[in-house]
Amino acid sequence: MAVKLFEPYTVKNVTFKNRIVMSPMCMYSAENQQGFLEDWHYVHYTTRAVGQVGLIIVESTAVLPEGRISPKDLGIWSDDHIEGFVKLVSMVQKHGAKIGIQLGHAGRKADLEGDIYAPSAIAFNETSKTPKEMTKEDIQKTIRAFQEGARRAKEAGFDVIEIHAAHGYLINQFLSPLSNKRTDEYGGSAENRLRFLIETIKAVKEVWDGPLFVRVSANDYHEKGLTPDDYVEIAKQLKEQGVDLIDVSSGAVVPAKIHAYPGYQVPFAEKIKHGAGIPVGTVGLITSSIQAEEILQNDRADLVFLARELLRDPYWPRKAAKELNAAIEAPVQYSRGW
Repeated sequence: MAVKLFEPYTVKNVTFKNRIVMSPMCMYSAENQQGFLEDWHYVHYTTRAVGQVGLIIVESTAVLPEGRISPKDLGIWSDDHIEGFVKLVSMVQKHGAKIGIQLGHAGRKADLEGDIYAPSAIAFNETSKTPKEMTKEDIQKTIRAFQEGARRAKEAGFDVIEIHAAHGYLINQFLSPLSNKRTDEYGGSAENRLRFLIETIKAVKEVWDGPLFVRVSANDYHEKGLTPDDYVEIAKQLKEQGVDLIDVSSGAVVPAKIHAYPGYQVPFAEKIKHGAGIPVGTVGLITSSIQAEEILQNDRADLVFLARELLRDPYWPRKAAKELNAAIEAPVQYSRGW
């Protein structure tokens, strides 16, 4: 039986050399506090490319300054940010990996000085700042910011764009009835709550024709929140809009106790994949090669996203290949020790 983890995977005109994806993880390392890449980012991401990860997705990158999760987040709200990303993209691609960027806006979960914005003026928890409810002008400004972020990502040479609609950040706040109490066309019904994301996708696709992923939180873990069944219906509509893959995570739109265990989010990805008929990536305490291979062999997901495991071991693909008895090419500089 062929090892699926190391089979290539093609989305549109982009082929990843294997099914291993580095999940976007915030580094909170833009010490300049203006969203610019630092030496840390170049070393961090390029090391995983040398380690033979197929696709590397850069951490959530803010499309507006007020959309940062923290003052040390990366940004793509200015053309001045493009140059640094051009350098990063080139460094990663030089080692045979593809590279994506996650475009995001923190909404009410922004921990910043000044005003923060959300669909409704509801704080995340008792210690969080209360956001300002977005006007329709704010909404249109933010959609344009996502579009401009996508344009800049294209100019920088990224292979993939992922829209961050998960983990309780702005788009997730619009989607969930727990955080969206609006009474206009952006709130109320499921169709209305989805409108902001649909309009963002349409705006992004006006300037981007490459692979487009959307990350979702497939379970709010709350009796009045969204469930995986709801996200099957959402995924069907995203597929109609030309989204190529759903990156399936869960939680964080409201404080909740989550029983996390190895592979705990895989059933959500599997349900969306088969219920909506759309490719998916799965994530969540996936640590072993056997675990990753089982997911792929049983058609539970199309790509395996690794997060903390790649923080611990940037050369995880090498270990996985040895465990699964698969041959992968060594970086020529490391061939004597591979």
